[in-house]
Amino acid sequence: MAVALAAAAGKLRRAIGRSCPWQPFSTEPGPPHGAAVRDAFLSFFRDRHGHRLVPSATVRPRGDPSLLFVNAGMNQFKPIFLGTVDPRSEMAGFRRVVNSQKCVRAGGRHNDLEDVGRDLSHHTFFEMLGNWAFGGEYFKEEACSMAWELLTQVYGIPEDRLWVSYFSGDSQTGLDPDLETRDIWLSLGVPASRVLSFGPQENFWEMGDTGPCGPCTEIHYDLAGGVGSPQLVELWNLVFMQHYREADGSLQLLPQRHVDTGMGLERLVAVLQGKRSTYDTDLFSPLLDAIHQSCGAPPYSGRVGAADEGRIDTAYRVVADHIRTLSVCIADGVSPGMSGAPLVLRRILRRAVRYSTEVLQAPPGFLGSLVPVVVETLGSAYPELEKNSVKIASLVSEDEAAFLASLQRGRRIIDRTVKRLGPSDLFPAEVAWSLSLSGNLGIPLDLVELMLEEKGVKLDTAGLEQLAQKEAQHRAQQAEADQEDRLCLDVHALEELHRQGIPTTDDSPKYNYTLHPNGDYEFGLCEARVLQLYSETGTAVASVGAGQRCGLLLDRTNFYAEQGGQASDRGYLVRTGQQDMLFPVAGAQLCGGFILHEAMAPERLQVGDQVQLYVDKAWRMGCMVKHTATHLLSWALRQTLGPTTEQRGSHLNPERLRFDVATQTLLTTEQLRTVESYVQEVVGQDKPVFMEEVPLAHTARIPGLRSLDEVYPDPVRVVSVGVPVAHALGPASQAAMHTSVELCCGTHLLSTGAVGDLVIIGERQLVKGITRLLAITGEQAQQAREVGQSLSQEVEAASERLSQGSRDLPEAHRLSKDIGRLTEVAESAVIPQWQRQELQTTLKMLQRRANTAIRKLEKGQATEKSQELLKRHSEGPLIVDTVSAESLSVLVKVVRQLCKQAPSISVLLLSPQPTGSVLCACQVAQDATPTFTAEAWALAVCSHMGGKAWGSRVVAQGTGHTADLEAALGTARAYALSQL
Repeated sequence: MAVALAAAAGKLRRAIGRSCPWQPFSTEPGPPHGAAVRDAFLSFFRDRHGHRLVPSATVRPRGDPSLLFVNAGMNQFKPIFLGTVDPRSEMAGFRRVVNSQKCVRAGGRHNDLEDVGRDLSHHTFFEMLGNWAFGGEYFKEEACSMAWELLTQVYGIPEDRLWVSYFSGDSQTGLDPDLETRDIWLSLGVPASRVLSFGPQENFWEMGDTGPCGPCTEIHYDLAGGVGSPQLVELWNLVFMQHYREADGSLQLLPQRHVDTGMGLERLVAVLQGKRSTYDTDLFSPLLDAIHQSCGAPPYSGRVGAADEGRIDTAYRVVADHIRTLSVCIADGVSPGMSGAPLVLRRILRRAVRYSTEVLQAPPGFLGSLVPVVVETLGSAYPELEKNSVKIASLVSEDEAAFLASLQRGRRIIDRTVKRLGPSDLFPAEVAWSLSLSGNLGIPLDLVELMLEEKGVKLDTAGLEQLAQKEAQHRAQQAEADQEDRLCLDVHALEELHRQGIPTTDDSPKYNYTLHPNGDYEFGLCEARVLQLYSETGTAVASVGAGQRCGLLLDRTNFYAEQGGQASDRGYLVRTGQQDMLFPVAGAQLCGGFILHEAMAPERLQVGDQVQLYVDKAWRMGCMVKHTATHLLSWALRQTLGPTTEQRGSHLNPERLRFDVATQTLLTTEQLRTVESYVQEVVGQDKPVFMEEVPLAHTARIPGLRSLDEVYPDPVRVVSVGVPVAHALGPASQAAMHTSVELCCGTHLLSTGAVGDLVIIGERQLVKGITRLLAITGEQAQQAREVGQSLSQEVEAASERLSQGSRDLPEAHRLSKDIGRLTEVAESAVIPQWQRQELQTTLKMLQRRANTAIRKLEKGQATEKSQELLKRHSEGPLIVDTVSAESLSVLVKVVRQLCKQAPSISVLLLSPQPTGSVLCACQVAQDATPTFTAEAWALAVCSHMGGKAWGSRVVAQGTGHTADLEAALGTARAYALSQL
């Protein structure tokens, strides 16, 4: 019977399969509300057991680029577990802590996105209830006792419904079973039949490949309630961090032990409310009711799989889960975007939009209308939701509207294309790619494939894969490196254009954009006519066919062609009156006054066609931010290094900017910091940016006016920060000495605030006299500062460990390795360059101190071991023996100490290592015969052990492998005696 129970329990079913009786923990009639369950947990640990209530961290990880989102309650306490917490910080004083942490598991290693909606338990956002004990404040007995007390006495869960598991040990790592935890549960009254043991996969928790880890004990709830075989679902996981996983896989005991527990609120509430699914609890029922009232779909009934006809209930779950995730993320500063966590959030939003519109038939603005319901259910616990509710609803509604428009256009394009296909034709990869390439449509390719699947049409996946590979290669290349691949107009093509009387391109519409009061920019479309087409080989043609890469000349354009160091715009165009066929535009080049657009034609296009052009808003905004930031950086460098400082080149794209400046030496740490502070000040003031075309002559002899060694057009465009152009160019004006005023044709922000922040992340000397700076802005810059701060705390923690001193050599070597690892991280991490320089200086000093400490410990250990050996070998010309040594360095020191104390003795020592290798070190006596050399002696012994040796006539060392140390020692003695 026990075997059957253990086998059933081993399944540990995660989904709740049936309703179950429960006992309320409150005096109020009916099941407890989810908020009351959360409050009871926090109050129990805070008021009854003296825990500090710590607010939830934001779901946006701080100083941890390895995570897209915070996905566990312990994330914010990583510095404590890793020993890197700033000793001056508030966190350093944490001993016992409780909180409810907002968690998101979508994208990255822990990704539940695709499972949400398909079953009754998965969520992208959930709340993790947890209590922690740091530094041995309490450990297993207290943690188990408090957990049992809360579940059975406070929440009133019947004891006979609870099972527990503990770590059964691991023979491979030599870890014993956690019998202490087993005995604790037995002492608390849990019957032995409900105390199960499992191996490391189930009951040994690890933070990562290296780092703190330890056995865990899990509390499970039996859904069956004693009827038939038990149906167990994990309720609470209690982790006892008492080990440290080294890089070589070995385990060491932690100097300080910690307790880390986690219990999902949604699952706990489902148990306490007697619900078969987390979606049936009051954490979700208000949302499900609101969805029903807004959509008019049949009420939610909790069906899954084939029983969920029309996927109605699946859509309910998707929308309810995703709007919670969206609301929490946006409140914490993560908005839908184009990369990283923002890209994941964008996908979540668009997944919710599709289910709400296509399955639930929701009206426009539906998702935004659900935000107040989320605020009502979660706002009391997380006040940032209430504070940002208007922003959340507005952003969700805007993106929802944009995607609905994209979906409608995408459907029309798909419908039209499908009508042209034969019965066995594949859907063209070029058309599918055109739907995804545009930033304005942005329909995920997997969604395109799903829409085709519903129509019974297969996509040309092989062609799509080829296009994706080309795009990946293209994005990986630097702008300078792919010039050869671009279409271009040679001198003959330009001459032919002039001969035909084709006018140069009017690109003034590229400056036609406006800034709304809410901070959003609006970019208008541009009507144009195709004047000339070019094939991929550069030949002028009258038309191009479907699937062809081509070049287009238009009479006018709103696309910015790459020049002045700014990357070209990208986007798409459509034929006027035919809005459902997109021609992706990958870039634009300026060729002798003509702007050549590089495009992909999904269908026939010919000279004379009327088209409408749309720039990729996200790409253009990224370039505008970086270009205005470049001007501010240039001005800040002059303010810091002097008014004669000259720019020697720049390049920017939405990701980062590069700036070359004339300097004799690299910038100092203080200069880098000062440059950033100047930029931050102007950004914080949100100064207006003025742009105006003026006669070139008016710009002559203006003090401080920035211009490069280029031929400027006349009239020329002037960009001035904070000061109107007319005032900046006045006869007696000194404005250009105190702010950024430049001649520039680029596209810029209309106010500086949108830059957000600027961080210089790289600096190197290209050639003598020219320094190249790399910088990022906005959220990237903020994240770089957070990573830098986190790394700085790790370095400070290492310094503190070094000051405390090492007890033994292994500890000293671990510290030295940690400092080396931090040095490597500081070299490559995306952090402020001034901070990198500071950290590198500090780490270099710490490494010297660590090495000195190791040498001191090795010397002390060598002295001690040499004295022991001299006692054992008081007579004779030889000392040949084994000795324990942590490293070859220690072994050599022991040999030197022996020979120093007994110059007439020749010494060879072997030291077997845990890895199976054997270290060897030797030194011959001062009066040894010329033929007796240390190098030959070590080589004879190490060759016998299948190893190698090196050294000089007097001192040598080597390594080998042998199970027969006595034979190796015999070889050493025999060789030495033959030479003596």
